[in-house]
Amino acid sequence: MEETIAGTEAAQIPKQRGDSLLETAVRYAGERHWDVFPGTWLEAVEGGHRCSCGDARCAAPGAHPARADWAAQATGSATVARRMWQKQPRASILLPTGRSFDALSVPESAGFLALARTERMELTLGPVTLTPDRRMHFIVAPGASVKVPDLVRWLGWSPGSLDLVGLGEGTYVAAPPTRIGSQGAVQWVRRPTAVNRWLPDAEELVSSLAYACGRDR
Repeated sequence: MEETIAGTEAAQIPKQRGDSLLETAVRYAGERHWDVFPGTWLEAVEGGHRCSCGDARCAAPGAHPARADWAAQATGSATVARRMWQKQPRASILLPTGRSFDALSVPESAGFLALARTERMELTLGPVTLTPDRRMHFIVAPGASVKVPDLVRWLGWSPGSLDLVGLGEGTYVAAPPTRIGSQGAVQWVRRPTAVNRWLPDAEELVSSLAYACGRDR
């Protein structure tokens, strides 16, 4: 179904290629206990695709909330998730941040540099995604987004000088295998497994991410 970056650990979610969006969303809720909600989807039109929202200039075709009340719609119930995707099987899988987890977003190049650095330090990472627009999202414990500016300052950087963004309450990330227009699908760089069920705190990763973003400048 969705591809994984080569060289990463064995996957638990999704269990096999070919799993539907419905089954994958249910698995995120039921096995990982993440809140999920269905977003927009891609519709075939004139040999191409467009977002179900109908906006020809949509910035994230097929991968953004379909309703203004998406935060209230999000659910951690596998049963409710199944019911929602049964109504629209093509809907993208979106995960609200600031609940079960926050996310630290960096450019792809900085993300891979940070991954190499954390592996040398033998740190346990949480799941990590890569989006088609070349952003890497590191899944971390809730509350990370509000800590990032002070942690970056403590390391000697101005928060505005680094492309390191904390995503917390009120935002969301697209989960694999969601496709974003013609750009491709969101992929796992580090998949959710039993090993990384306990998410790292921001303090454990910000140093490596800040260093990588500084080098990336």
